[in-house]
Amino acid sequence: MNPKTVGLILAEEVAAADLMGPAEVFSRATIRRNDQPETRESRCYRVMTIGITAEPCVTECGIVISPHVDLESAPPLDTVFVCSESGCNGERLSRRLIKWLKQRAPNTRRIAALGRGIYALAATGLLDGRQAVIHWRFAKDVASRFPKLRINPNNLFVKDGPFYTCAGGTSAVDFALGLVEDDYGRRVALALARELVVQVKRSGEQEQCSEALKFQIQSSDRFADLPAWIFSHLRDDLSIDALAQRAAMSRRNFTRLFHEAFGKTPAQFVAEARIAEAQQRLLVPRNSIESIASSLGFRSADVFSVAFERCTGIRPRIYRSLRRAPKSNNSSANVAPHKSSGRSRSTVLRAA
Repeated sequence: MNPKTVGLILAEEVAAADLMGPAEVFSRATIRRNDQPETRESRCYRVMTIGITAEPCVTECGIVISPHVDLESAPPLDTVFVCSESGCNGERLSRRLIKWLKQRAPNTRRIAALGRGIYALAATGLLDGRQAVIHWRFAKDVASRFPKLRINPNNLFVKDGPFYTCAGGTSAVDFALGLVEDDYGRRVALALARELVVQVKRSGEQEQCSEALKFQIQSSDRFADLPAWIFSHLRDDLSIDALAQRAAMSRRNFTRLFHEAFGKTPAQFVAEARIAEAQQRLLVPRNSIESIASSLGFRSADVFSVAFERCTGIRPRIYRSLRRAPKSNNSSANVAPHKSSGRSRSTVLRAA
């Protein structure tokens, strides 16, 4: 098996997470070949760093990286990741990168922008009229500079034609795992996620600020770790008694302090957490309603459907069909409003 060549474009002040996350995923991806002696494992990808010039680049956190090649010496590539714009070295380098991307696009299977790499890829015009995920911090600036883009500042990553965009940071790992799944199947991607100690392989539709993180931000020190633990144990017994025991508190005291911290009862919190996770799992076509209900601690699919409708206003099957419906290209706004409500999350193309 010939490994697919992946090129990671870097420049001065590249975010190390945008670069290292995908590099680690692709460099570790292997597939077992039964047609070879001793069922040897073959590498799925050849990872290559590409500098705009041949000079070493200093990342935002101070790590110095020497690229394997520069733009002019780069071989044919299966996938290109733009991990940075031109850095702080001026318009000349920016023009060089934009020209190179335009030349390479017709002969490259997929081109992706991670984090601030959106600036360079958008400047080529290749993303005009396409949906693009942006790190929430850069959304307004990108929208003002590139009004032809359909900006999505909410989700982790998205595919539109041969072009992919990703919010960057830790979502770059989820994005890379998604591409591995596209190329070699779900089993390979999940085995790799387990090796990398990923808690859960997130899909592109998930929001940049997760429900667990939102609750951690608003929680007191006493409950700092409880929201994340709940989201990691949605199938388990999450009754008030069980949660109070974990917090080493009496039932009455726990209920009172929990309500003060989160503005809702523990039962409401757990119910909303389960439905929020159900909304994400419903976006994966292979997940049946029955399996989702069981995995989230509901006694039956019927009980789950009633709880889901109570929280969102619609049944799970209808929610799934609406979220998978094609989105119109005639958008009157360049930037989608940031929404965290389970009732009105923005629709985004699946990164298949």
